Amino acid sequence: MTNPPDFEVTAGGAIALQSIAVARKTPRRLFWERLRQDKAALGSAVAIVLLVLIAIAGGPLSQWVTGHPQSQTYDSMTDAYGVPLGPNSHFWFGADSSGRDLFVLTMYGARTSLFVGVVASGFAMLIGLVVGLTAGFFGGIVDTVLSRLGDILLAVPQILIAVGIVAACGVSKSGCLHGLLQPGLTVVIVVITLFSWSYIARIVRGYTLSLREKEFVESARAAGASNFRILWQEILPNLMGPLIVYSTLLIPTNILFEAALSYLGLGVPVTEASWGSLLSQVSSSGLYNVAWWLMLFPGMFLIITTLAFNLLGDGLRDAFDVRSER
Repeated sequence: MTNPPDFEVTAGGAIALQSIAVARKTPRRLFWERLRQDKAALGSAVAIVLLVLIAIAGGPLSQWVTGHPQSQTYDSMTDAYGVPLGPNSHFWFGADSSGRDLFVLTMYGARTSLFVGVVASGFAMLIGLVVGLTAGFFGGIVDTVLSRLGDILLAVPQILIAVGIVAACGVSKSGCLHGLLQPGLTVVIVVITLFSWSYIARIVRGYTLSLREKEFVESARAAGASNFRILWQEILPNLMGPLIVYSTLLIPTNILFEAALSYLGLGVPVTEASWGSLLSQVSSSGLYNVAWWLMLFPGMFLIITTLAFNLLGDGLRDAFDVRSER
């Protein structure tokens, strides 16, 4: 007579304990559990950390290890016809068209390419966040004006306009806008930012339109919270996940943008090594048929960086998605 009640109590207790265990899994814990299961994303994160370390210390360290300064040319690394020689025990990546150590140049190029990609993406994220929040939250004429401005930037041929701006600013030493934009990295970062923020603004606007109708926003508004407080404390925290994901996807896009400008000879100055400028030298010198290493090593680092950021972005997107099943 007593066995059935004991069994029911035990089963109910087990169900309750299981419910408590599930309830204790916070969104942050669920995020890390999903992310740890994505081996590609974790491997990409490790690769990105290594690339950041290379960007920080790779140039000086490679110069110290090889004993080859960045701008030093070596006649022994070019043949009688001026063609650079390939990799050997002293020049691990071979020499470039000027006889410089390509390994040292590639390590220094990581600093320039990542710096341009990260800084330009940071400014684009900030501008896109402000514009998207303002347009999505206030709506009306504000939304119309800001959205049409973003649509215009999305409609123009970006690479052609970018080439024109960079070329115009590089014609004179005084730069553009009465000296406000100086030739070099500043112009490249400004141009990339100009054509990147509209993507982020459209994404943030869409999320904001959805979030402003949620119950917690209505409760905050009913409690007398100001618009700024609602944006800062209620909506912005819910945008951090999508912003992190899209930032990891925007950085490689901007790195490729810089590489394209440098490949056309309009990117960073020749005194600043970047992966795009190294590839540009190969194209302009016409040595890609006889000096394969000139394209292999800078291109390999460019591909690895782009692939690592994209895979990490995909992994973060799946980890933030509560509907994803692993």
